[in-house]
Amino acid sequence: MRREDARVDGILVVDKPVGPTSHDVVALVRRLAGTRKIGHGGTLDPFASGVLPLYLGLGTRVVEFHLGARKAYRATVVFGGSSTTDDLEGEITPAGSAPPTREAVEAALAGFVGLREQRPPAFSARKVGGRRAYALARRGETPELKPRAVTFYELALVGWDGADPEHPTAVVDVGCSAGTYVRALARDLGAAVGSAAYLGALRRTASGPFTLADAHPLDDVRAAAAGERLGDLLLPAGAGLEDLPAVTLAAAEQRVVAHGGWTGRVERLGAAGEGIAAGSAVRLLAPGGTLAAIARVADGGRLVTDKVLLDREATPYEREVRGA
Repeated sequence: MRREDARVDGILVVDKPVGPTSHDVVALVRRLAGTRKIGHGGTLDPFASGVLPLYLGLGTRVVEFHLGARKAYRATVVFGGSSTTDDLEGEITPAGSAPPTREAVEAALAGFVGLREQRPPAFSARKVGGRRAYALARRGETPELKPRAVTFYELALVGWDGADPEHPTAVVDVGCSAGTYVRALARDLGAAVGSAAYLGALRRTASGPFTLADAHPLDDVRAAAAGERLGDLLLPAGAGLEDLPAVTLAAAEQRVVAHGGWTGRVERLGAAGEGIAAGSAVRLLAPGGTLAAIARVADGGRLVTDKVLLDREATPYEREVRGA
């Protein structure tokens, strides 16, 4: 067991199993890592599995740059019935209409691609009048949830099972914007083909740049923590931010950045700085290429340090000054 507040900095991509909540996984890794500083990159429902990025230590300082990232899922949609929760955990009511064909489902999916308005499920964490929708729904009330804009970048039918003619299932690969409810997609897809449908299974295959290839099963995380090798599973805090423009610091500049006092000019970005908007994020890289900090573009083309990831005592310049 690691001692509390041990230095564990970086990104741990977990392959969340079916069963625990995302909060359960966060609590487990917090205990295994011995740190209070941990966040995650987007909740997965208990029945869902797959990619769950966790940000530990200094990694928590970059969470906000990942929350809006695209997501990818493999979803199993069951036709022939509706669910109070739009997924397999709710009360199922038979559709009372003929189930769709594979061809009808494939044609309907094409109509969902692009920007569209989506009504969140009644059992969701969205707030209505200051209260969670699921709390109202559990009391038998029908929360009035406003539609929200979501984007489907990809919807591909990759599997079809018609063994039960009354309840055929479709396996759909989904690429979508953050904040999209895949169970609402299942519900709406059923309506689009004149039937009813709910989400029977869900596996997140990617969260932003992180995929299942990066993800570690919880048993591997437990084993690594027991052997004090958890750090071997971590990606650096700057992983997945490569699309942000970057400035490479001189060695002496690292000390200034570590104390939050560095400012620069967008000209340091070269061609990447042309037309960059105020408020945009810029990576500040140590000479070795690791992420030292995030800066923001301020008025007048200044670059101002925003989030510092450097250890003040560990920069080469600081060690030289101290004679270390």
